[in-house]
Amino acid sequence: MPARAAVPTGAAPLGTPGAGQPTALLAAHAQALRTGELAALRLAQLDYRPTSWDARTVSAELSYRLDGFDDYPVVLRRRLTLAGGAVSGESAAPGSPAAPWDLGDPTPVRGAHCVVLGPATPGLLTELAGLGDQAVPAVSAVWGGGWPGRLVLQLPTTAAQFTQLLGADPSSYSDIAAVTVAAPAAPVRTPADRVLVNPDAYRRLSAFGKHVVITHESTHVATRADTHPWTPLWLSEGVADYTGYLNTGHTARQIAPELTQDVAAGKLPTALPTDADFKAGSTAIAQAYELSWLACSLIAAEHGQQALVDVYRAVGAAGPGAGRDQQLDLILGRRLGYGLAEFTRRWIADVVRQVGPGSS
Repeated sequence: MPARAAVPTGAAPLGTPGAGQPTALLAAHAQALRTGELAALRLAQLDYRPTSWDARTVSAELSYRLDGFDDYPVVLRRRLTLAGGAVSGESAAPGSPAAPWDLGDPTPVRGAHCVVLGPATPGLLTELAGLGDQAVPAVSAVWGGGWPGRLVLQLPTTAAQFTQLLGADPSSYSDIAAVTVAAPAAPVRTPADRVLVNPDAYRRLSAFGKHVVITHESTHVATRADTHPWTPLWLSEGVADYTGYLNTGHTARQIAPELTQDVAAGKLPTALPTDADFKAGSTAIAQAYELSWLACSLIAAEHGQQALVDVYRAVGAAGPGAGRDQQLDLILGRRLGYGLAEFTRRWIADVVRQVGPGSS
């Protein structure tokens, strides 16, 4: 955040860490932000908890909530500079994700079901809000109304800004158009989801591609409560793609072009994608998504869409257990009438039928 004019607080200037916590100073700074340059964000909460300080700097936790969108606060680590007994500047602490207003003008664009934040042009923000408004009812039609049905999307203008929002190595996301992150939250609180759009990859997409990406990411938001570390990535990414491509009228060969080429060359899958197949830099990451989409589509085609939803939720409810494949085998047996081995066999046959030679 750029340096701003000092905010009078009435508090005595800080001298040493032993001089007392800068609570009043930070409270006045937060109030000035809420009613001043951040007023358009309609923040339900904005406050700071100091963690360390000296005469010139304060390290603090920033908690903020967007009114109508965040049930619990996003918590970010901040570094504030002091001058004349007031805050003169603020930035993200090293290794911490940036706040939306760190990138520039935070004026939001609001849709019926979403809010879009970012320094991008109003036209791009409005376009993204439209996609969010289309995605929410499409996702709810599959996953029901058990999620808030609202989205917070952030659209930076550069890869560097995207990196700031992630607080992570940008090389891991260079080819990914958007990512859903669970923004840091206070202990034992539900994290606040944010859909972060990678501007470089996003602008290369067609209108259809943008629709699929935003619906895909919205599915991750809707399934947050049912998604756990023991949920296989092929299942979580597969259901997101299933929802994203649903009712688009595109064929399997159009949706899975890389897999179509592999099958034409005689390269058939032998097992469901592993979590490692989805890592950035994987030589077959596109195929991993395409194979996962076909696996989830197969469940819906043979047993109904609700069966796919039920399998997903059952996997999430099962807990870590003794082994992920063993648990999945049991759940598939109960829900579909056959276990993991038979499901894998049917899925491989369906891959050939859907994208193999002679398919349309």
